Amino acid sequence: MRSMFLSVAVIAAPITIAAPAHAAPTVKPFNQAAFDAAQKAGKPILVWVHAPWCPVCRQQAKTIERVIAEPAYRDMQVFRIDYDTQKPLWQKFGATMQSTLIGFRGKRETGRIAHETNDAKVSAVIRGALA
Repeated sequence: MRSMFLSVAVIAAPITIAAPAHAAPTVKPFNQAAFDAAQKAGKPILVWVHAPWCPVCRQQAKTIERVIAEPAYRDMQVFRIDYDTQKPLWQKFGATMQSTLIGFRGKRETGRIAHETNDAKVSAVIRGALA
């Protein structure tokens, strides 16, 4: 009986989980005011033209999430434009299809890629925004 009580006590003991040293950026719906503020502040920015039905976009998401989780990307702003509902917006960025990634450092475009799942190529566009 005593050993069962100790087992329950160990299971019920509070668990401390260390918080990450930095908070990774999150992918947010495009917001013009936030985009303008990030450009003005000279931040690294990734604009992603995305469609929920797109298999290329789903593959890109894996690379984006992995790369922006690195500490060097803590200041990166990631904005997602919905391909199906925000056509004038993605056209304004010169995109022609879903799965388009556009990197910026402030107001300067640093890279662009479309319909690409190659991890190294997708990562290069994201990393280019830090330069």
